[in-house]
Amino acid sequence: MVDAVVVGSGPNGLAAAVILVRAGLEVEVYESGESVGGGCRTAELTLPGYRHDVCAGAHPMALASPFFRAFDLAAHGVELLTPEISYAHPLDGGTAGLAWRDLDRTAAGLGRDGAAWRRLFGPLVRDWQEVVELAMSDLRHPPLHAAAGVRFGRRLLEQASPLWGMRFRDDAAPAMLTGIAAHAIVPPPAFSAAGVAMLLGALAHVGGWVIPRGGSQAIVESLAAEIEKSGGRIVTGHRVDSLDEFRSARTILLDTAPTELLRLAGDRLPARYAAQLHRVRYGGAACKVDFALSGPVPWRADGCGLAGSLHVVGTRAEAVAAEKAVAAGQYADRPYVLVIQPGVVDDSRAPQGHHTLYAYAHVPNGSTRDVSQDVIAQIERFAPGFRELILAKHVRTAAQMPAYNANYVGGDISAGAMTLRQTVLRPTPRWNPYSTPLPGVYFCSSATPPGPGVHGMSGLHAAHHALRTRFGIAEDPLALLRH
Repeated sequence: MVDAVVVGSGPNGLAAAVILVRAGLEVEVYESGESVGGGCRTAELTLPGYRHDVCAGAHPMALASPFFRAFDLAAHGVELLTPEISYAHPLDGGTAGLAWRDLDRTAAGLGRDGAAWRRLFGPLVRDWQEVVELAMSDLRHPPLHAAAGVRFGRRLLEQASPLWGMRFRDDAAPAMLTGIAAHAIVPPPAFSAAGVAMLLGALAHVGGWVIPRGGSQAIVESLAAEIEKSGGRIVTGHRVDSLDEFRSARTILLDTAPTELLRLAGDRLPARYAAQLHRVRYGGAACKVDFALSGPVPWRADGCGLAGSLHVVGTRAEAVAAEKAVAAGQYADRPYVLVIQPGVVDDSRAPQGHHTLYAYAHVPNGSTRDVSQDVIAQIERFAPGFRELILAKHVRTAAQMPAYNANYVGGDISAGAMTLRQTVLRPTPRWNPYSTPLPGVYFCSSATPPGPGVHGMSGLHAAHHALRTRFGIAEDPLALLRH
């Protein structure tokens, strides 16, 4: 007999388990991999002594998420390192847009677009906690802070419309904004892409896009340690094949994609709901390339060597073209490449003087193509001599992603295409997006609002519903974390 079972040990599954165990429940977590983490693991992928983040590498939400603010990663031994520059966007000609943590310094570097950048992000930076609470909500209730919601909404509508370029006159600022928007892996302008750009763009000027010392694994290990310290049990190396394994559990929370519920539930799901899950669309994917380097990347543009993250694609027009190609099932000649260089703040990732480099390129869903040469060419374009630094590389194609994490269907690291409908109505059109027709069975993964990212909020929302409806515990889950 057990009160609650969590299937999957990504950040959301572990967040749900922490809340449930803090509520005094007997909790078990099951993970098919040999270690916890899901999309938040760290491993020696290239050479011994070179530690690479397997999926998530930089964490804009680690300081901002209501879950992590209440959990307090620092108090649990996680050292979050903050690059001076949250992200950089190199351009041809040896220039780059630089998102310093200081908003005014960022604006000063954008020339005649600086004032427009400050007007766009200034109110969001000032009201960042209210903005985060809105963006990290279940997307079913009106914002608690109406004024902040209006300011965020106006910018969202602008950046998702043909007016999205009206503020800017030069190249750097619009390229920077599009580089963040492309994290949604949909062609901008679009509502989901605009929402990502506004949220992550504001957080770049608040706490920064932090990098955990030693790797992203530190975040999930801190959650797992809290679960076990509080009496919970974690079972790794156990692939769950049926919900029937947990007939005695009072509630089951699934940190999984909809495809996994279909597999685990079999014919227990009502036909209409099963059909809705089958209709979930999976979007553009990622081909992940990790490099072991003999030295730092020789970026041509000043400042890029201080940035934790870089969007390597070129101008706004090039970024839009690359994302449109992927959405059409094609390969971009010059793909969008996200680069993370943890060594700018964390010297534990590689032997002294050496570096690891994280990179992924957007590709069509299900792609079997190794695009590492395209990734190298894009980086070399803005950092001549990069190729000569490569000691080893590791490639995981989009088609190989599900073998590592079943939630990444076809290599879609968002657990469902970030269309407008599938951003708000994830995974199916239900008032309670975390519940399923099966009594006591809930989704707690990024397939539910607020969507992808290392924030723990999908797990928090799902655990809150389970506590209230299955156990009659109505206490605020954030209060449980602070106990």
